[in-house]
Amino acid sequence: MQYKTNNDLPDPVKNHLPEHAQSIYRNAFNHAHEEYKAAGKRYTSESLEEISDRVAWSVVKSKYEKSSDGNWHIKKSDYENKLY
Repeated sequence: MQYKTNNDLPDPVKNHLPEHAQSIYRNAFNHAHEEYKAAGKRYTSESLEEISDRVAWSVVKSKYEKSSDGNWHIKKSDYENKLY
């Protein structure tokens, strides 16, 4: 099932990630869900939901990191790249 809005996301995503990271997760999940819809495109026995979740978290973790305070923050290098 694809997610239409961030409010539709699973609680672990909604309750722990900042809004921007939630959007990244949602977009990556939806894209992976479409990309791997055909079982022949999946290289593991994971379900479509599992692989989409794994891809989405991977994309989030490429942009955000969990700090020692337990909160997710945008990675410094990505933040600096957004500054002009």
